[in-house]
Amino acid sequence: MAKLTRAQREWRPGMPKKQRSTRALFASTVLALEAFVVLFAGLGLFGLHGKNPLYLVVTVVLAALFIGTCAIVTRKAGPAVGWVLQLLLVAGGFWEPLMIFVGVLFAIAWWYALNAGGRIDRENRARARQQAAWDAEHPEPGTVD
Repeated sequence: MAKLTRAQREWRPGMPKKQRSTRALFASTVLALEAFVVLFAGLGLFGLHGKNPLYLVVTVVLAALFIGTCAIVTRKAGPAVGWVLQLLLVAGGFWEPLMIFVGVLFAIAWWYALNAGGRIDRENRARARQQAAWDAEHPEPGTVD
């Protein structure tokens, strides 16, 4: 028998499904894409600059930081850590000038993910409150209050 998760153990019939954060989804997507870009940039730097293994080590660690930040993006410090990683990506322009352009584009995508995702989450919460109020005013036929 499979072990149940905490959410499965605490579930009761009629419980509403917990709404997932669109902001976290958008931000995690941007961070995951950046991890791939960092890995490929590291491979490019490795090939262009004399096969120095330091480039590979640094980019693997940086890519791991991008992926690890996906896990904390919903916490208070998550967006701040993401902004620091955006600055590190732009700073990659010291080794490869095109990385400044790539870093700025990803920083814009990060900003958009946080803002648009937050707006969508606020709209979803407002819609859920309105739906709950409507459901309270209009009970389903055949149910007894």
